[in-house]
Amino acid sequence: MSTHTVRTVGLAVVALAALALPLGVTLPYFQHLIILALIWVVLSQGQNLIQGFTGYVSIAQAGFMGIGAYGSTLLSVKLGWPVWLTMAAAPAVTALLAVLAGYPSLRVKGHYFAIVTLAYNMVIFIVLMTWGSLTGGEAGISNVPRPPNIAVGGLVWDLGSRVGYYYLALAAAALATLLCALILHSRVGRVLLAIRQNEALIEAAGVQTWRYKLLAFVVSASLAGLAGALYAHFIGFLNPDAFGVDHSLNAILAVILGGSGTLTGPVVGAFAVVFLPEYLRVAEDYRLVMYGFILVAATIFMPRGLVPLAAQGWRALMTRITRKP
Repeated sequence: MSTHTVRTVGLAVVALAALALPLGVTLPYFQHLIILALIWVVLSQGQNLIQGFTGYVSIAQAGFMGIGAYGSTLLSVKLGWPVWLTMAAAPAVTALLAVLAGYPSLRVKGHYFAIVTLAYNMVIFIVLMTWGSLTGGEAGISNVPRPPNIAVGGLVWDLGSRVGYYYLALAAAALATLLCALILHSRVGRVLLAIRQNEALIEAAGVQTWRYKLLAFVVSASLAGLAGALYAHFIGFLNPDAFGVDHSLNAILAVILGGSGTLTGPVVGAFAVVFLPEYLRVAEDYRLVMYGFILVAATIFMPRGLVPLAAQGWRALMTRITRKP
């Protein structure tokens, strides 16, 4: 069986399992966590685009997520826009602000870029926290509406339920992954990978790298804005705590844990950063200590991430099975 066939069959199995998952997972608590993990897949795919593909570490992903969340919420709550329209507008608003922020910041490289984006996230968080007349400040905004139900023929897609919202989050995660796959396998993706490997050489070849870096930064931010809109309308309550620097660091960890520069790595990493702290709640006061220890150990002993490690093990197993005696 060829590698292409194995990959196709594997994708089909994963897709069917994802569609059938609500049939097997009926506890509201686990449904809630899975939806949050899918939202984090959207966020992590955007982080992977700038970090894994381009080689620039952005610490502003949670800040852009906050812009998308508050943008969609304020348009629906304050101005009365339809929720579907506000959720579509959230990535566009975030992308526009990312252009304004990314154009000057991408003139610097390496850790200087990381520091600049860290400052962006801090500024966004402070604005969300202090502009109480607009954002509600620390008290937040309550009663954020869910998207209205969709009726097709005699079938009704109930987005007020967890199962209905699960399929919405699943569709968003699939679209985000597909978008990143299309970028990766295009000329733009090849240039981004070349920038990650040797930016000076690409610039010497006459390529205006800042345009490609800006595109990656803007698409990454727009995916964060979409994740923020999904988060706001799912939770139903919004305050700035979910968009601090620590959540941007978790997005970076999701990419590193899953496998930086891979398409499936952010998916695995997103589920890891959502589920792992919850399972460690049994440790009570030592939960965060154990979580930090696991992350440090994973970074040291699995520097390439879980997906590349699993792929390497799978290839070794298949080689041993198919090896002639």
